Amino acid sequence: MCGVHLLVDRSVTNQDAINKMVESCTHRGPDHRQIIKISDGVFLASNRLKIMDPRDEANQPITNEDKTAFLSWNGFLYNFQDLKNQLLDEGVIFKTRSDGEILFQWLQHKGKEGIQALEGMFAFVYVDIKTSEILLVRDPVGMKSLFYTHKKNRLICSSEAKCLIQAIEDKPILNSEQILPYWYLRTSLPSASFFTGLNELLPGQIEVFGLDGSKKKSLKIKVKSTVKGKIESPSQSLFKQYLTEAVLKHFTADVPVGMVLSGGADSSLLYHIWFKEMGIPLPTYTIGFESPYPKNFKDAEYAAELTKKYGGGNQEIKIGPDFFLQSWDEYLSQLDQPVGDSASYLTWAIAREARKNVKVLVSGVGADELFGGYNRHIAYKSYLRRPQFWHWSALFFQKAPFFNRSQKKFLQGIHKNPIRTFINFAALSPVPEALGEFLETQYPREGGDFKRALTWDQKMYLVQDLLKIHDNACMSQGIEGRAPFLDWPLLELSNQMNSELLIKTTPKSWIKELLVAEGLGNIAKREKSGFGLPIKEWFIHHAGFRNKLCSAVKDFGKKFGDLIPNEWQGLLKCPENHIHAHYLLLFNVFLLSEWINKNTT
Repeated sequence: MCGVHLLVDRSVTNQDAINKMVESCTHRGPDHRQIIKISDGVFLASNRLKIMDPRDEANQPITNEDKTAFLSWNGFLYNFQDLKNQLLDEGVIFKTRSDGEILFQWLQHKGKEGIQALEGMFAFVYVDIKTSEILLVRDPVGMKSLFYTHKKNRLICSSEAKCLIQAIEDKPILNSEQILPYWYLRTSLPSASFFTGLNELLPGQIEVFGLDGSKKKSLKIKVKSTVKGKIESPSQSLFKQYLTEAVLKHFTADVPVGMVLSGGADSSLLYHIWFKEMGIPLPTYTIGFESPYPKNFKDAEYAAELTKKYGGGNQEIKIGPDFFLQSWDEYLSQLDQPVGDSASYLTWAIAREARKNVKVLVSGVGADELFGGYNRHIAYKSYLRRPQFWHWSALFFQKAPFFNRSQKKFLQGIHKNPIRTFINFAALSPVPEALGEFLETQYPREGGDFKRALTWDQKMYLVQDLLKIHDNACMSQGIEGRAPFLDWPLLELSNQMNSELLIKTTPKSWIKELLVAEGLGNIAKREKSGFGLPIKEWFIHHAGFRNKLCSAVKDFGKKFGDLIPNEWQGLLKCPENHIHAHYLLLFNVFLLSEWINKNTT
């Protein structure tokens, strides 16, 4: 993995601006940095994290002998060997073992049309002097980020928004339009950032610019079919085959590899397959919480049991409110864009410890979105079976005092429109009408109701929340994060599953059935637990945590309360009265308030 940077500005006569970008992004690529001046006012740069072929010959940016093509890229090509074999058949000679050189040679020989053949997680800038084009490209799953700003003929691009703003003289201005979406979704909207004038490439987006910085056109990449022959009937046997192949690909590197192991179904299955195929134990990392809270959090217990079975050791990273408060400023300074999910902090804490021993960190992210593993998916299945019944029930009972928190959320989220119902289920609370109408325009149009809901989760929650968390946490520590469940054949297998099949099956039935077949029935039967901080317990029992959170929420209310619906003004003024019903929302606001104060005007 690396940091990618581009500056196109004919008024710039030195490297000061791009130097600042590269310097601020050292964490993404601590092993090497380089700036290339392509022409007057055109600079391309890289921070390199050495994963595939750590020799200096594989450093970036990559260029050819006649200096007519340049590449700065961040990612991992899953099909690098297939692409290399095709190029070898055409007589191409390689100087390194890196997948970066394979990508560079592929683009030289196939042009931008060849981008459709790429399988992997990537974001890159490719400059082609012969065609007078600059390509900004992001993978279609949205694994890697690429931010840019374009005004007239000035184009600036970087892997992180906070690295990009180093090239801008004025202090960044908050994009306050993202506050309301964030309140409900815990993230900004797709393509937007919290800095005014800075955008993020959408998954699969290709932006084509001229060498003078002028905009030419936009193109789109799609997840292509990688399976030989059509999948006539998605099955568990195919799932096992594709997942095994994905594990062998994603656990491969020229540097030490470790794993985030929660002891749950997804990560446990990945580790089991790896050990079964290779017989090599890996370093694994799990979060544990200091007693006395929470008593029902057993990730470390299950993870230790699993690794003991294979002769390995699991490192438990203990988190308590004191440690959280001591490390909070460090975490906040390394957070590029705010995501109000406390799993972000925990993933960062794991990466912070793992960097001492590994440079690649594998996780089970993506399985729930592909195969319907969340509680909201179970709730939506129930709703779709009897929508009219639940609609009328919600009208009569949504404010009844005898329902618990999850039951109230279910009833309050039900809308006459099934699309809005799932959007409400996925949000922290039912979204306002105007925001809901906009989100409906972003909702998938093809497939049955449940299939479209999963596609929405893959487009919104997976990309905007989990993958941002995964990438930011790992890259802030100079680690490459990988996610085997998001390998191309598995994505295609998931895409082939229709609503009828998905509704009939239990959540992630293939994963759980495979665990049982492999002798891990105890993990398959384990009740799903969320990955997040014990916010409510800390708030109640730890004065320091409570005071810090309440202070930040009240400060946010004073500054931005007029952007929030009236129904939430009481929470902003007296957050201590809302911890039981809205602890997730309180942490969401707390993080945004702290991030804004640290990063914007």
